[in-house]
Amino acid sequence: MIGLYARAAAGSVLPRAKSLPDTVLERSVTPSVGRLADYSAVCGFALSDVLPPTFPHVLAFGLQMELMAARSFPLALPGLVHVANTITVHRAIGLGEQLDIRVRAERFGAHARGAQVDLVSAISAAGRVVWEGRSTYLARGVQAPTGIAGELPDVAAPEGPASAVWSLPGDLGRRYAAVSGDVNPIHLNPLTAKAFGFPRTIAHGMWTAAHALAALQGRTPDALAYTVLFRKPVLLPSTVELVTERSDTGWDLAVRGRKGSIHLVGATTPPG
Repeated sequence: MIGLYARAAAGSVLPRAKSLPDTVLERSVTPSVGRLADYSAVCGFALSDVLPPTFPHVLAFGLQMELMAARSFPLALPGLVHVANTITVHRAIGLGEQLDIRVRAERFGAHARGAQVDLVSAISAAGRVVWEGRSTYLARGVQAPTGIAGELPDVAAPEGPASAVWSLPGDLGRRYAAVSGDVNPIHLNPLTAKAFGFPRTIAHGMWTAAHALAALQGRTPDALAYTVLFRKPVLLPSTVELVTERSDTGWDLAVRGRKGSIHLVGATTPPG
């Protein structure tokens, strides 16, 4: 991953393609007990022989990175902002299953603040899709083709008292990077975070999404859809609150600062 980031940074000033490649990247993997245990410990999931709903994202993330780091990808990887993520788990996924991962890009288009693109992952077991993910990224200030980017999900933040208060340490970004492979420098070091406009390091959005879902472990079904919108970055170290509320179809949740600023909103629903 570090090599991909370095290569992408070196090539970010060079001319890029004007449209999305039709590349589909594939890989097969059987998750290891060690990596699952490390991921569960960092994100707050109880260790189980069933994968947490967010864990397959880190299995597919390497292929996402490989696709976005290529010169054929129209947006430079450094500076891309993860603005939304949707996960669909069709059934419980066992630890010992061989998983076949496919990643592609789609919905590249103009956004009011730049250009937006989706990285779409599908994971199959024994020939059937068991997990799907859609990661939406924004490149600020970049011109895109005339096509309009896909609409973001409509997710509202629940209000009310906090159901949990998290005190987040300064090294959380490095700890999550070690288990996820996401070594974006904005998460690792205050100096590199400042180079990208942040006052100090920020938490990974997918760690925040995973930790929020872990708080509902045992109260959500094996098959579900989980949608999150990333709002204001979570600076490290900091203290934030989790708000959860039952809905007609699942759970609504939000992660907010102690003064009320919203970092993340999300919802669980039945898989579509």
